[in-house]
Amino acid sequence: MHRNKLLDLLEKYIPFDADELQMRSKTIEFVKNNPDCFERELLVGHVTGSAWITDKSRAFVLLIHHRKLNRWLQPGGHCDGDANVLNVAMKEANEETGLLDIQALSPEIFDVDVHEIPARKDIPAHLHYDVRFLLEADKNEQLLISDESNDLAWVELSKLSEYNNSESIMRMGRKILNYQSQ
Repeated sequence: MHRNKLLDLLEKYIPFDADELQMRSKTIEFVKNNPDCFERELLVGHVTGSAWITDKSRAFVLLIHHRKLNRWLQPGGHCDGDANVLNVAMKEANEETGLLDIQALSPEIFDVDVHEIPARKDIPAHLHYDVRFLLEADKNEQLLISDESNDLAWVELSKLSEYNNSESIMRMGRKILNYQSQ
């Protein structure tokens, strides 16, 4: 079954807190119950892959100002049938930032989040079961703004809340601080 690799990663993943534990459980249930979970045509929701990109010092993360959602977020997007969610996160990171030299710091999941995407045109509101991976890039490499975003910024962790203070983003920031102390 094409979902087994993701299910194995999700089962092994240790959530950061009770909220993330609940989202991991919801994601596991969703993936088990929906053979087409990687397809954006599944209108109740679908699995997405995101990249939390840090610089080598772990003091900065790269955010995009998402054009449609008008918010600062991590790069990421739809799987469009690809069950290898790490590959999706890497591809989206490259497409949305222009970075060529991006490394996955681990093949393991970094974060899991379930969030609602608002209705737009003929697409109803739906859930993204977002599986996130920790990536690293050189802060000095040239960035390219894609047509999906208004801007890109390397954001100092201490200033993350000035860009996006949602629990989802702040949780990943706290994880980087924990990652540094390991």
